[in-house]
Amino acid sequence: MEDNVNTEIRSYWKNYINGEFVDGSGGERITVSNPATNEPIAEVARATPADVDKAVAAARRAFESRELLEMRPHQRGEMMFEISRQLDKLADEIATLECLDNGKTLAAGRGDVALTQRYLSYYGGMADKLEGRQIPLGEGLLDYTVHMPFGVSAQIVPWNGPLPVGARSIACALVTGNTVVLKSPEDSPLSLFAFAEACEKAGVPKGAVNILCGYGYDAGAALAAHEDIDHIVFTGSVETGKSVLRSAAERIIPCVMELGGKSAGIVYADADLEQTAKSAARGIFHHAGQICSAGSRLIVHRSIHDELVARLKAEAEALTVGPGIDGCTMGPLISAKQLDTVEGLCHVGVDEGATLITGGARLPETPGHFMAPTIFTDVRPDMRIAQEEFFGPVVVVIPFDTPEEAIAIANGTDFGLASGVYTRDLTLAHWTADRLIAGQVYVNEWWAGGVETPFGGTKRSGYGREKGQEALLGYVQTKNVGIRL
Repeated sequence: MEDNVNTEIRSYWKNYINGEFVDGSGGERITVSNPATNEPIAEVARATPADVDKAVAAARRAFESRELLEMRPHQRGEMMFEISRQLDKLADEIATLECLDNGKTLAAGRGDVALTQRYLSYYGGMADKLEGRQIPLGEGLLDYTVHMPFGVSAQIVPWNGPLPVGARSIACALVTGNTVVLKSPEDSPLSLFAFAEACEKAGVPKGAVNILCGYGYDAGAALAAHEDIDHIVFTGSVETGKSVLRSAAERIIPCVMELGGKSAGIVYADADLEQTAKSAARGIFHHAGQICSAGSRLIVHRSIHDELVARLKAEAEALTVGPGIDGCTMGPLISAKQLDTVEGLCHVGVDEGATLITGGARLPETPGHFMAPTIFTDVRPDMRIAQEEFFGPVVVVIPFDTPEEAIAIANGTDFGLASGVYTRDLTLAHWTADRLIAGQVYVNEWWAGGVETPFGGTKRSGYGREKGQEALLGYVQTKNVGIRL
């Protein structure tokens, strides 16, 4: 076990509504299991639509009290800094929680805490820098714009990165004067309850942040369709996103939608193959591929195809697959259902005629949901494994001959979240980046960027942006004030 970590965690966690930790109104609980062992580790209070009503009402009261809005912007920023300081005291516990309910490695769990604090400090620093403008209209007229919060922001976050994804949305909402009701994922909710504790200890006004855990089909659906919300932030699958958008359309609610991906990295003949193999391996095998922007397709120049595949295979087979709490370098998939989906699509790939280079199946004789790192070659762009999202540690390799062909293959899916380019030729890198249809392009390093860089999708991968300064614009609306002097 890594660093002799204490794996004792609380056995029961409550919802956080109106500044208090409370049981679910129906008295039911949701069992949270460890995906590495398939054993139950804790229970959480199950939120029902009645609890969603209470949380939304609390958020509405907090918004209409104007306590957040009457704070000076820098004071809202200082509140983010204080939440970050409170997370320091919970960092070891949260890292353990991320291992046990999410399947992350301990290093990744600690990394999520640091990333969350980075979001809080970044948006805390931005709180007093979101400015309007003055518009000249001529003699006797004064015109200016101000940013106005939407009101109650409903947020539904995914199970693969609940803490940093939830925290960045909450931070953007609070510094712009919105209040929040967030539904945590039932598969891995625990780190967000720890975040609620940090909010409570930091003195966040009662009702400004509400965090509850319920099933998507009732609590999530009730939140998205609630008549008293003003704004939706959703990260998740395309199919669930469509359902959220249908609910939003009924009341014309603005949304920030971050959905799925089938992201492609183009590898040109002059690429540094050692660096490319390491970057591509991290881009697909980190967190067992359960990342929306994972590099799940490699489009490789035919002249270097075989050598790069051999290097990538070595990277994949060097990974140790097992519980993250034990120091393994790749953990489990989140659930038996997800494992079945990923393995089933691998079988489809074999049936379609693709060549399985390594992996392709679950690890035998283990109770956990472990999938072997998987590489396919001889893949045609129209195959299902080249079009559908695995959301697992599976990469498909497709050869190309000309840059134009590589661009056509990369852009040839319904998704447009991320993409990559590997080349030493700066002109070719710019040419390629200009033609890729994706919300972000990584050159020579998958996930090049950071908290400061806007993140979001094109096509079926969604719209709106998280991260960076641009994210704040998704949490405000512009009000124009025109005055005859």
